[in-house]
Amino acid sequence: MTQPTLAHVSCPDAQGGAHRMAYWHWGDPAAPHLVVCVHGLSRQGRDFDVLAQALLARAAEQGHALRVVCPDVVGRGESDWLKDPMGYQIPTYAADMLTLLLALQQQAPVDTFDWVGTSMGGLIGMTLAGAPGLPLPAPMHRLVLNDVGPVIEWGALERIGQYLGKTGSFASVEAAAIRLRDISRGFGPHTDEEWLALSRPMLRPAPEGGVRLHYDPAIAVPYAAMTPASAAEGEAALWQLYDQMQAETLLLRGDESDLLSPASARAMQARGPRPRMVEFAGVGHAPTLVSANQVAAVLDFLLPAAAQQPGAR
Repeated sequence: MTQPTLAHVSCPDAQGGAHRMAYWHWGDPAAPHLVVCVHGLSRQGRDFDVLAQALLARAAEQGHALRVVCPDVVGRGESDWLKDPMGYQIPTYAADMLTLLLALQQQAPVDTFDWVGTSMGGLIGMTLAGAPGLPLPAPMHRLVLNDVGPVIEWGALERIGQYLGKTGSFASVEAAAIRLRDISRGFGPHTDEEWLALSRPMLRPAPEGGVRLHYDPAIAVPYAAMTPASAAEGEAALWQLYDQMQAETLLLRGDESDLLSPASARAMQARGPRPRMVEFAGVGHAPTLVSANQVAAVLDFLLPAAAQQPGAR
């Protein structure tokens, strides 16, 4: 499969209405092994095209049925925009994911449930993995946290706030890709072909002509309302969730990341699920999971060879 299938699920709003969340489906829709991949703050589900195809290829080699689902978090990609911008926060996103997981479980039973979360997607994954009593289709088995943890550096939040919500318009896809590359230097080196592939799904036709970024500019509203005090409160809550996580966890980090500091990563390794960590040289926030070494780290964690399985000799 070289292209995913687009589907939608209806999610309840806090106001009593509903919004549609889009998701991209790869692989066997009846497979009992489900991998959900969730993107960062201003990104969308097609970020995982390379990883999804690699996961399916590895699963096919192993004779293993797999489905990979990559949502467009509400306000992004092909999903609806919320009427109330203050809904653009983790509790809404986690509730939407529970609705999606229920729909996927109804389509076909899930017996193995894994999660790959980049930045914001990792925070959603931590919420689902650490909060007790949630109606997950199966306990989260393996969790990949891509350059994120309970501690988020305030300087990185300020940097992201400088461009978040400024969707603008661009004369062409190529011009937009240049701008995206400029604000995404932390993603590390990519070929021009790789960067265009990452950029095209980020763009939509602009009413005035040309193209604009895909997301609702209002996702910046709750982000701009954040203060150091509220960030500290959120950090305490995230550590509580993190310490309750039971999923086997892999922590990925760009070794130049300004969002996940070395000290925070070391603290994560010493508590909670005690993840093993893989760092990528020459990359900041956040690894795109496109380069071969980044993809291999995730493949070997989620779909290890028989000799790598726990208890194997």
